[in-house]
Amino acid sequence: MIKAIVNGKSTFAVNQGTKLTCDNQEVDWSAATLPSGDYSIIMDGHSYQAQVLRVDRDTKTVVLQVNQQQFEVAIEEPIDQLLASMGIKDAMTRKVNDIKAPMPGLVLKVLVTPGQAIHKGDPVLILEAMKMENVFKAASDAIVKEIKVAERTAVEKGEVLIVLE
Repeated sequence: MIKAIVNGKSTFAVNQGTKLTCDNQEVDWSAATLPSGDYSIIMDGHSYQAQVLRVDRDTKTVVLQVNQQQFEVAIEEPIDQLLASMGIKDAMTRKVNDIKAPMPGLVLKVLVTPGQAIHKGDPVLILEAMKMENVFKAASDAIVKEIKVAERTAVEKGEVLIVLE
């Protein structure tokens, strides 16, 4: 059984055996992929058009748009539910790592401030190394705890540039 949490509020138990059930009630549905990449879904006699806007495999969330309305769906697989029942819910989440210099270089620009919330993929720092500008991006969602370097300063390989929490 998979648990789907919609918009952080509504929870549904979804089971796909020989028949799809939602909260132990059988659901009559069918879906087809449209040429646009959207989906046409017929469920319990009603027609819906759905589009997948974003998938985050790390956090197991999907953002869907169904008939012009957005829904964020968090998925809890059986292993996630087991870990939560054992009190170790976050055992499979990635640890937030500090940002370190992979090579010697010159810090050109710091793009964040202490206390700032950053999201996976956000640019945080620009480092010039070997005559190339390298944009460092956040590997996961985090909070900037401390900035250890100043702009226009040289750094060594392995040096901590930004501390995250």
